[in-house]
Amino acid sequence: MAKRRITQETFDAVVRENMEEFEMDPDEALKDAVEQFESQGVDLTFIVKAVAAVSCDNNQEKQTHEVLQSLESLRIGKDCEVTAGIKSFTDQCSLGFAQRYLAAEKGAYPIILSYCKKGLEEQDAMLASLSALAALTDGQPDILDAEGRQCLVDVLKKFREDSSVTRVAIRVVRHCCLKHEQNRQDFVKAGVLPLLTGAVTQHSGCAELVKEASAALRVMTFDDDVRVSFGHAHEHAKMIVLEHNGLKVLIESAKAHLGNNSVLSELCATLSRLAVRNEFCQDICDYGGLKLIMSLLADSYESSELVRQVVSAIRAIAGNDDVKDAVVAAGGVELIVIAMNRHMSNPAVCEQACACLSVLALRKPNNCKVIMENGAALTAVQAMNTHSNSVNVQKQACMLLRNLVARMDSYSQPILEMGAEALIRQAVQTHEDCGDVGKAALRDLGCEVELKELWIGKHGSITN
Repeated sequence: MAKRRITQETFDAVVRENMEEFEMDPDEALKDAVEQFESQGVDLTFIVKAVAAVSCDNNQEKQTHEVLQSLESLRIGKDCEVTAGIKSFTDQCSLGFAQRYLAAEKGAYPIILSYCKKGLEEQDAMLASLSALAALTDGQPDILDAEGRQCLVDVLKKFREDSSVTRVAIRVVRHCCLKHEQNRQDFVKAGVLPLLTGAVTQHSGCAELVKEASAALRVMTFDDDVRVSFGHAHEHAKMIVLEHNGLKVLIESAKAHLGNNSVLSELCATLSRLAVRNEFCQDICDYGGLKLIMSLLADSYESSELVRQVVSAIRAIAGNDDVKDAVVAAGGVELIVIAMNRHMSNPAVCEQACACLSVLALRKPNNCKVIMENGAALTAVQAMNTHSNSVNVQKQACMLLRNLVARMDSYSQPILEMGAEALIRQAVQTHEDCGDVGKAALRDLGCEVELKELWIGKHGSITN
């Protein structure tokens, strides 16, 4: 059931009433208003939970929030106040989504966009205006229109030499494309993809820009807009690779930032999203990507976030059977198990490690042998025991155990002796999403399992 919503004015009126009628101090009045509305099931996500400031307007006192005060100064547009106004507005929008939402509701977008268009002739003004637009659009991609989209493309073209402006403009593009399929498609049609890959190449030494551009490219491959039945995620990934040489651009950029784990994590995450075809997986290897990824796993296994993204990248490119063998031959299994043991307390690492090993084992008996010899099955069982509440860890571990025995019956008994059966049964009982994969693992391990026959091919209703 959807929660009730109220306006900012309604919330502010209750806070003011608490202060004036019940003589509460501001903090107490605010706290009481929040508790009152939450107890009534009201959604306060879009409400600025702060006491409105008092300002003077035509010699009359007026209560308003700081973000709207900053917006009003920009609306008036006095030259002496513009710089301070834009900075104040940006700072206020950065405080939280409620401030951004309130600003957008009060017409902030066209005002900020007008400053962006004016700033096309001056770098400092452009940077400040874009920063304000980036703050405003964070979580609000719907406010972008065709005029704003064209302005951003123009900025990326005109300021391509300027890493600071380019970086912030790309951030706006990313914000506007996240969870918004139409914006993604419109930006691609407007030619943003070569601008993004070109920015990575041109400013390969600028870590923050590389991260921002890589993240924007990755967002272009998302299928996260629930309002759209079918997106262009796959098509965009193919365009980035085939038309704009995205794989080589990202791999070469990674080589330039070998000491920067945050940049490397971002690049690995994007490579994972681009490995959508068998030949792309092979291309990553041919460009030196697999060698790079393996060296990252060996040298940076202390960083849980980098390990997670590296293992995820290996999982993605191992969709190619030849790459599976290359990973195993390069000692990938041993490195993954070491990393998993090192970060056993991290469910995200355990999930990706089990999933990656599961892919390496699929239809590959020789790989299964290497995986068993390196103790991966026992590590997976330990992960199931450690993260019994994580449905994703349970699912991926079950899948790994199943793939290990699917073509190698001799591994069933050793895995059962590790205590796998009890853990799998517990996962099936605890997590509904583990039902199918858990029962399949039990079946292939030779355990008794009740498989429900949902349909027997006869006319009539489905019977249990």
